[in-house]
Amino acid sequence: MGTLERYLAKLESEGFLKKEKIGIDQVRALLMSAAKNIIASEKNLSIDEEACYTLAYNAMLKTARALVFLQSYRPSDGRQHMTTIEVAGTILGTEFRDLINMFNVMRKKRNQFTYDPMLPLSMSEAKNALKTANKFHDKVRDFLAEEYPQLNLFD
Repeated sequence: MGTLERYLAKLESEGFLKKEKIGIDQVRALLMSAAKNIIASEKNLSIDEEACYTLAYNAMLKTARALVFLQSYRPSDGRQHMTTIEVAGTILGTEFRDLINMFNVMRKKRNQFTYDPMLPLSMSEAKNALKTANKFHDKVRDFLAEEYPQLNLFD
């Protein structure tokens, strides 16, 4: 059993993941939805920084969930977003460390402004979120095309 498999089995035993048969159609749907979220985020930038930021974050979350789904797992705990980010970071490796760290920062910020409507969100934060989401989606797309060419994920 490889390092990734041991890590996933450990998270499963701790209740953070559950093994599930997930169809490739679900993975494709997540990736397509993530791409749409990025487009919607771009369109919302000049209208609503919070909507832009949330859509950018959701694009990253869906992209990361696709990675987890490809391992035949689904996050199943009360911290699904955090689990998804951690597992995606492990799958993608050190080359993606900075993007995964930014993803986690975005998770925390999105949570803060979702539950505290008085928390400000600047235009530069929204622009950075969109830039990060674009970069993450593109890099994961390249990673998946290289690692899983037989799945034709992007037809």
